[in-house]
Amino acid sequence: MIYDLIKKRRAVFPVQYNDRPISDNDIQTILESANWAPTHKRTEPWRFKVVKEKAKTRLSEFMSEAYLKYTPDPKKLKVKKIKEKVHQSAAIIAICMQRDPEERLPEWEEIAATAMAVQNMWLVCTEMGIGCYWSSPSFIKYMDGFFHLKGGERCLGFLYMGYFDGPLEEGHRGSYSNKVSWMID
Repeated sequence: MIYDLIKKRRAVFPVQYNDRPISDNDIQTILESANWAPTHKRTEPWRFKVVKEKAKTRLSEFMSEAYLKYTPDPKKLKVKKIKEKVHQSAAIIAICMQRDPEERLPEWEEIAATAMAVQNMWLVCTEMGIGCYWSSPSFIKYMDGFFHLKGGERCLGFLYMGYFDGPLEEGHRGSYSNKVSWMID
C-alpha cells in the first residue's frame, strides 16, 4: 500500500551507503517516476543531471572549490565532508528547475512541481531499497559553472543515492491533527 511506503521513506545519508553500484536501468526507472509528478499548465519544470563514476570526482572538486570561494570563513573539515559525500554515493542527481519562459504561473508552483518529482523518485528509491537524501548546500546557486544550465534553469539541490546495509529507524511525526484546522460552518 502506498501509505506504508510513504511512512517507510527516510533520509539515508552517504556515510550509510555501501559500495554496491546503482544500475543505469534502475536510475532510469527512478527518473521516469519523477516524470509523472503533477505539473500546473504541463510545464514539466523538473530537470535532472545524473553524476556517476569519474564525473563524481569533477563534481566534488567543483563543489569544494565553490564552498571555499563563496563561504565566509570556510572550514577544512567541511571541504573534506563535501568530497566524502560525493564519493560515498553510487550516484548523485542534480535537482534543477526550468522556469516557464512565458512565466504563465508563479515560480513557486514550478519549484513545488519539481519537489513532487523528487518525492516520486524518493518513494521509488525506498521501494527499490536505495537510500537517498536531498541536500541544498549554500553554494548551490553557483552550480551553473559545473552544469552549464540553460536560461531560466537553476539548481535546487542534489539527491545523493546509494544502497545501504541494515534496517532504518522507524520514523516519528507529531499528530497530523495538530497541523490541521477543519472549517465546517
